[in-house]
Amino acid sequence: MGEESSVKLHGMWASPFAMRVNFALKIKGIEHKYIEEDLFNKSELLLQYNPVYKKVPILVHNGLPIVESLVILEYIDETWTDSPHLLPKDSYQRAKHRFWAAYFEPVFDMMRKFLMIQGEALEIAVTELLEKLDVAEDGIKEIYPNGVPSFLQDVKPGYLDIVFYSIFGTLEVVEEFIGIKIITQERYPLLVSWINSLKQVPQVQEVTPPKPKMLGFLQFLRQELKKLAPKT
Repeated sequence: MGEESSVKLHGMWASPFAMRVNFALKIKGIEHKYIEEDLFNKSELLLQYNPVYKKVPILVHNGLPIVESLVILEYIDETWTDSPHLLPKDSYQRAKHRFWAAYFEPVFDMMRKFLMIQGEALEIAVTELLEKLDVAEDGIKEIYPNGVPSFLQDVKPGYLDIVFYSIFGTLEVVEEFIGIKIITQERYPLLVSWINSLKQVPQVQEVTPPKPKMLGFLQFLRQELKKLAPKT
């Protein structure tokens, strides 16, 4: 397609939201130019393309910016209509996929909070996340009633898979950083199977940051968040 040569993605390597857009573009086979942004020294283009939120990701298609990762995913699927499709064709199935994607969205902020707290406060926060994941472990069976498929076969990752992986794909790095195991095979066999199946996808491996680099970033982020915390 002619449009493919005019696709640019402004992102930041550690952003799960930029990761999901990059992942979607690769799954759809859309050629694009990736532009790395420094979120502590935002470029004029970033501020011009996203003056409301001033953050990544930003997809620029034929010079027109689209922002907010979930909006971008749907834009990609509606604009490049060839297979594979990110969302199901059936409207009810699309609604279910959107519902569970929205259900997972707050998890990122919950895990971000882990960087700021310790001791009993951290244990309480982890318990809250586990309760949310308990619901997901049971509820996702309506999406995958026969278990999670192998994405190396005919089934390609879609909208919900992309959102899920962007949040949980590097969870083991967060677990190591805070010293608490969150998702276990015993408690969450379906979610663990989902993560492991997605990790085998070549496009996932292309967009997932190396573990040592992520650990270093989490340490840096913890220090930055402490600077922003209210003084007591």
